Amino acid sequence: MSAPSSLRIAVIGGDGTGPEVAAEGVKVLKAVAALEGIVYELVDYDLGGDRYLRTGEILPPSVLEELRACDAIYLGAVGHPEVPPGVLERGLLLELRFQLDQYINLRPVQLYPGVETPLRDKGPADIDFVVVRENTEDLYAGAGGFLKKGTPDEVAVQTAIYTRKGCERCIRWAFEYTRRRNNPKRRLTLVAKTNVLTFGHDLWWRTFQEVAREYPDVQPDYQHVDACCMWMVKNPEYFDVIVTTNMFGDIITDLGGIIQGGLGVAAGANLNPDPGGTSMFEPMGGSAPKYKGQRAINPIAAINAMAMLLEHTGHPRAAARVVRAVKHVTGTKMRSQAAGKMGYMTDEVGDLVVQALEEGRD
Repeated sequence: MSAPSSLRIAVIGGDGTGPEVAAEGVKVLKAVAALEGIVYELVDYDLGGDRYLRTGEILPPSVLEELRACDAIYLGAVGHPEVPPGVLERGLLLELRFQLDQYINLRPVQLYPGVETPLRDKGPADIDFVVVRENTEDLYAGAGGFLKKGTPDEVAVQTAIYTRKGCERCIRWAFEYTRRRNNPKRRLTLVAKTNVLTFGHDLWWRTFQEVAREYPDVQPDYQHVDACCMWMVKNPEYFDVIVTTNMFGDIITDLGGIIQGGLGVAAGANLNPDPGGTSMFEPMGGSAPKYKGQRAINPIAAINAMAMLLEHTGHPRAAARVVRAVKHVTGTKMRSQAAGKMGYMTDEVGDLVVQALEEGRD
């Protein structure tokens, strides 16, 4: 993607510790922008649990249109203990994905220097792959309902929806990404469950096979999702790029998060790769309300999310500088990635990354 002359970035701090970690991502953006000559404008949006409790609004139509006009959205976290589960997730996060057609969820799974993994005898050279998750269909489409709700005869139906368009655009993007990533493996693994989910996942399998013929330089591969979970733990070095459905992607990316050292370092993107599309970048951790105001949460995931934002908006050199600075900090400064055990406060970790940038440690 070519870089716009000036980036307009919407910042949604959100709930709990979200604003704290987002502030560190913005701090790093300011530093690398000064080094790289990047012009940007930040627009803060009051969206999340507090606004919902105060006004009853989740995502007003006027705000959605403003977000649509931004080059990118940078999110801290969403989740409020006084708001019932699902209200914010569906009304804000899923609504943004659907309305902005962010049909790719991109999740790098990379172990950084100095970060501990629960996998014995595995290091950074072994854990370095990417999951491409379809982001707008499957069970998340919300098709279903209740019959005789609240009675002993209650029936609940939740229908998974897959379209040829949805499968093909995700699979094709994953093949293109595998080609650009240019890992020596050049392997794209489809993860599904074709032996049981014989309709929707058959559509995924047939589409994958057809699109694969257009990419002879990429090795097509397949694994059932249960086998994939096993091999992610036993032999993570096997994988290059994984492409999968919305639900399975949701599950295996959390497994990926823990093998790369925890959600304190895991970042992701919700992409609309089409021209003029607006994408959203976020740390994978939740809002962690019990830590709010304690400066205890690791901001590395939020900083990594900012690096992904820079990469996607046409600033790959700046993104690479941020990642190298982060690796310097995790490899030489931090004791742990866990909340409250880092050896530094949230804002101090951000300062360390900025210092590494400014000292040329990137």
